[in-house]
Amino acid sequence: MDKMHFTRMDQGTVADYEVLKKVHEHTLAALPDQLYTLLNNLKKDTAYNITRKEHCLQTATRALRDGKDDEYVVVALLHDIAEPLGPFNHGEVIASILHPFISRNNYWMLVQHGLFQTYFYGDKIGLDPNARDQYKSDPAYEQTVEFCAKYDEISFDPDYKSEPLSTFDPMVRQLLKKQWVAP
Repeated sequence: MDKMHFTRMDQGTVADYEVLKKVHEHTLAALPDQLYTLLNNLKKDTAYNITRKEHCLQTATRALRDGKDDEYVVVALLHDIAEPLGPFNHGEVIASILHPFISRNNYWMLVQHGLFQTYFYGDKIGLDPNARDQYKSDPAYEQTVEFCAKYDEISFDPDYKSEPLSTFDPMVRQLLKKQWVAP
């Protein structure tokens, strides 16, 4: 691969930035597999009745079988993959990665799903289960309530038959196809 030759970005040439464009295109092409690595690492999380990877597959399978669009299903699949990187803000981490590829409401849902989940267990650990109510006026509030109730919080069932990752792969790859454009 060609190399950029500048030591300061303001001294880069058009040829240097063509190399940078190729680097970013390569990075984008590898993104689905990078995300799958994070998803596969969730197999190690066995504190639940199922692995966290299986939880993600169940969540996505439920959304798929309920007729949600491909973008929503991909968001459901990937919603917890950043948990090992940011246990207190994992939704924000994956939302930031997916931000260029998803709608505003799906982005917001990813950012907020952790808080919205506390509705189901907050009273058991000293958190306000109704903390999500501060966001009732947000356009994605109801969508996030639905995501947590219908797909996320119920997807810890060892008897539920999930679709394999291969079912979701075409959706993931299609969603993440985007030409790199300088910010």
